[in-house]
Amino acid sequence: MQLVCPAGNLPALRAAVDAGADAVYAGFRDQTNARAFPGLNFDEAELRQGIDYAHARGRQVYLALNTYPDSARLPYWQAAVDHAADLGVDAIIAAEMAVLDYACRTHPRLARHLSVQGSATTAPALRYAHERFGIARAVLPRVLSVQQVERLCEASPVPLEVFAFGSLCIMVEGRCQLSSYVTGMSPNRHGVCSPASFVRWEEHAGDDRSVRVNGMLIDRFSAGEPAGYPTVCKGRYAVGGEVFHALEEPTSLNTLELLPRLAQAGVAALKIEGRQRGVAYVRAVASTWRQAIDRYRDDPRRWTAEAAWQQALSAHAEGQQTTLGPYHRAWH
Repeated sequence: MQLVCPAGNLPALRAAVDAGADAVYAGFRDQTNARAFPGLNFDEAELRQGIDYAHARGRQVYLALNTYPDSARLPYWQAAVDHAADLGVDAIIAAEMAVLDYACRTHPRLARHLSVQGSATTAPALRYAHERFGIARAVLPRVLSVQQVERLCEASPVPLEVFAFGSLCIMVEGRCQLSSYVTGMSPNRHGVCSPASFVRWEEHAGDDRSVRVNGMLIDRFSAGEPAGYPTVCKGRYAVGGEVFHALEEPTSLNTLELLPRLAQAGVAALKIEGRQRGVAYVRAVASTWRQAIDRYRDDPRRWTAEAAWQQALSAHAEGQQTTLGPYHRAWH
């Protein structure tokens, strides 16, 4: 299985490659990618350096052009496809059909991966994208159980990539309306749920803290309680007389214990989420997964998820908590 790691900037790209990533994914410094916010992503010179660095070591670079343009600005995304082809990236990751169609017609030799934001969760959806746009791979959304992933691997006309570690999203990937409702800004084209300009932390007596997004109270934390980045879906709310994480808990997806099962199902690539995270995160998580994948490749029958690997991943998890998320459902 290929290990695909995030690269939010040039140091992170180099760290991922050095730690053993088979491929990295990156974005231009604009709204054509779903992590477009200040201080992140690549200008042309940086991306050329990153591509050269990866290719010199036999690794690949995928470019995320995975947002949804409005019709008036579609030429901007088409120009980004042209730019990606000129730079020599190994594939683009796209979701919007007009972007995929343009890439298919204009640059047929440029590999096209269907983004997780394409939300392809059925074999007919994958077949359509393959037949109509010639996709070479599809990234599955983080809402499927492992049994559903196994069935799709059997039926898919293209290799499949799944998220292995990182922030968990329970919504329609990248197109959640909660953040848009609270801030008026789409998380799809503005780079993040709860843009930083709308976030306000408040300190209270006794070292308690609270956080608001555009004035809306999202959570309160007692002294010493871990606090992750505030998003609307991971806040605590008063519901039915109780205050709890009504939608989703602040925790990270960690599928390490499922690695053998995903490999046996035929999953082609494991993806690490986190282009918005720092170099230390990229290096530690990539290195850990590299060790686990290599150990499984060398001796699949005796493979076990080592405690040291799980501890390393938990240290970089959201709220220092991990979950199998929808991969594991009790009713299955």
